[in-house]
Amino acid sequence: MEVAKQCQLEAEALYRSGTHHCAEAVMEAVRKHFAPEVPESAVKAVAGFGGGSGSGCLCGAVSGGTVALGVVLADKKSTSHLTKELHTWFKEKYGVTCCKTIRQTHGGACPVLTGEVAGKIAEMLDRK
Repeated sequence: MEVAKQCQLEAEALYRSGTHHCAEAVMEAVRKHFAPEVPESAVKAVAGFGGGSGSGCLCGAVSGGTVALGVVLADKKSTSHLTKELHTWFKEKYGVTCCKTIRQTHGGACPVLTGEVAGKIAEMLDRK
């Protein structure tokens, strides 16, 4: 199975298990496959991003994915470029990056979109 699909399935499963929220699940799946030397405790760094960072604004999966890109790449220019690509892809797919709006317009989509974000990030990192 390709790594993008593995990340997608693992992130969705982590979210559905209730042990991780969206940002944590994306961060953990990407960390595991692309930066296993980074301790699992680093996933705690994105704990505040779930549910739109408490305000409902930016989707936690996108936020966690942005952090994961930075951890894996450790290069500002590449991280910035791929973050922009992630946001553009997500907006094309879901219309917005706002957590509150997504929950209203795509009810119940969070587990699936969490997996999709992790898969997209893995796909982008595989190209690097």
